[in-house]
Amino acid sequence: MVFQEGGGAVFPLSFSISDFEESMAAYSQLIESIGRQREAVIGYQSRMTAIPALGPDNGGTGEMPKALYLEGVLRDLGVSDILRVDAPDDRVPDGVRPNIVARIPGKSSRRLWILGHMDVVPAGELSHWKSDPWKTVVDGDRIYGRGVEDNQQAIVCCLLIAKQLRELNLTPDLSLGLIFVSDEETSSHYGMHYVMKKRPDLFGADDFVVIPDYGVADGSFIEISEKGQLWLRVEVTGKEAHGSRPHEGRNALVAASDMILHVRDLESLYAETDPIFEPPCCTFVPTRHEENVLNINSLPGRDVFYVDCRLLPGVDHDAVLASAREIMEAVAERHSVKVDVSAVVNAPASPATSPDSEVVRRLSGGIREIYGIEPRCVGSGGGTVAVSFRDMGIPAAAWSTATPTYHLANEFSLISRTLGDAQVLARMLFD
Repeated sequence: MVFQEGGGAVFPLSFSISDFEESMAAYSQLIESIGRQREAVIGYQSRMTAIPALGPDNGGTGEMPKALYLEGVLRDLGVSDILRVDAPDDRVPDGVRPNIVARIPGKSSRRLWILGHMDVVPAGELSHWKSDPWKTVVDGDRIYGRGVEDNQQAIVCCLLIAKQLRELNLTPDLSLGLIFVSDEETSSHYGMHYVMKKRPDLFGADDFVVIPDYGVADGSFIEISEKGQLWLRVEVTGKEAHGSRPHEGRNALVAASDMILHVRDLESLYAETDPIFEPPCCTFVPTRHEENVLNINSLPGRDVFYVDCRLLPGVDHDAVLASAREIMEAVAERHSVKVDVSAVVNAPASPATSPDSEVVRRLSGGIREIYGIEPRCVGSGGGTVAVSFRDMGIPAAAWSTATPTYHLANEFSLISRTLGDAQVLARMLFD
């Protein structure tokens, strides 16, 4: 593009006041119309919640019914450019895990992608719910149900934007891409990771991405970086014995308990800090513990526990694994047991999105305009699909307003925030 300087300002020669006024009029019309879509929010949420999209790792049959519903909604809205990228999975009835890609053209070929995930987590203990988790309940501004926030709030935002663009016959300045993926709650192997592997051609060099799957209640956090994830499995092997004759055995549970207490030794070895994260350091947390013996009067000869390590960008995962082995082996020697430490998840941190990137600039502008607050860039402990894009060099930011009640009983989403978030994302489409 050719630029002309004058009076300290820089203007593209192709720029015209009429173009700008037309764009702003379209934007204002879109924002106003989105704000009136309360009933649409309730309708979309109710129909999606009634489709328990649980992956096989969570005891379900996959996301296909929900995907078919969303495909139908998009076609009814007049979106014709819809693609399915199906990941083979013989554990589900259809044999595939669906991923939906929908594209809406704008005046520019540059594309803003917005991503939501279709799968949800199990409802958990039903007695903790005040209502049926698979039927929405509306109470004022709140709508209750499993998945209404994680991550149907994001999907509804996408549908509202598509709906109003088509109903108002508006063409945004940027093109819009919508991605609804499977398998986010367990691994993303059948979801965004699969899409990136099979169809990297979908994404242009100048595209950028927003993942509405992270945030705080007021929407002031824009996530631009994630910690790496290293999940350790620690298996301790001792010798079984009768509970009345412990001297004849080697208690694997006692040794494992001592090892758990020494997990914190890793904190001093990897004490780097980065203020963009909360907490600003690497964390090492013992979490899951497997069942050992079934009866009380037997001394366990085997014990297994797990450690969730969240590592700052730049921390060497192999070095952490080696350190963990050294610490656990020293404890094992004191208890005369054997120990095996292995990595069950090893996902180093991806490159951070620059705070000066266009996705952050556009998103920040929308937040200021719609919510009237000044956002700041932060890092997270990991877990969003933003890494799939960052690893490919595509700028990605994770952002939304969040209650947060995701993964909890009585999960709810705020209708007003869904409308507001949709307005923020719609704002990004206009220059």
